[in-house]
Amino acid sequence: MDTTPRITLNSWLMIATLALVWGGTFMVTEVALTGMPPFWVAASRISLAALALLLPWALRGWRLFESPPPRAALVALVAIGLVSASLPFALLAWGQQYVTSGFAGVSMASTALIILPLAHLFVPGERLTLRRCAGMAVGFAGVVVLIGTQAFESSGARLEVAGRLACLGAACCYATSSILMRRLPPVDPIGLATVLLLIGALVSLPLAFYMEGLPPRPSGQIWGVLLFLGLVPTAAAALLRVLVVRSAGPVFMSLVNYQVPLWSVLLGALILSEPLPPSLLWALALILAGLLVSQWGALTRLFRGAAARRA
Repeated sequence: MDTTPRITLNSWLMIATLALVWGGTFMVTEVALTGMPPFWVAASRISLAALALLLPWALRGWRLFESPPPRAALVALVAIGLVSASLPFALLAWGQQYVTSGFAGVSMASTALIILPLAHLFVPGERLTLRRCAGMAVGFAGVVVLIGTQAFESSGARLEVAGRLACLGAACCYATSSILMRRLPPVDPIGLATVLLLIGALVSLPLAFYMEGLPPRPSGQIWGVLLFLGLVPTAAAALLRVLVVRSAGPVFMSLVNYQVPLWSVLLGALILSEPLPPSLLWALALILAGLLVSQWGALTRLFRGAAARRA
């Protein structure tokens, strides 16, 4: 396969869409948690997402790999299914019981920093450069400024250290899954997204039963919330993530982790009338500066191409 990242205007639109969708997911998840325990919320959204993608995959003739894949690719496929949904969801659901929400947010933002060295080592065409490192560090600083001091406050829980390790483990899972996904041979994006969610469902459902027993009977409102979580921020977002990683690369995909906290704060203010933090403008400036610095080469190529087409 061509290992050169292809960052286009559509790539930017897709990660902007993912950031908006995932930024608003926190509010919806809080509603779901009023009627369902956390492991069952995760299992329900993954399972509903897998079912939703079965129909479009069937219409494409159950296509997956373009040619018979080597055994290593099949092993990688199972590994991606485990570390892209079910395992990080479980780690976060457990870890967030013992850490502050600020630490959990910073942990997710750290995915971008974890991806950088992994992509340099395992993904051809994703070199670790000083400019990329500087841009990612500035963007991460913006997230820390946005979240504030609560990112480093102690929750006082007895298992806080284990909870922090679980949150960081979830970030490592997301980083690893992006690297493995990029290294797969040519594959149908809808088929890949569906198979990964099916694997996640096969793991998350028995895990939820083991951790929390039978789920409570959800109300009509909770069913509606679970359907939304399954269809939009899980099924549709999983397909967009596959498209971005396979075309623009895992490092570019990781930029969404810096945008999600911004959208979470802005949507909380617009929809829930939550107060905007005074650090918002500074955080926004740092995050945008980080995106600009880390993706300077891709942006200049994009603008040159647009100018050439107009000419």
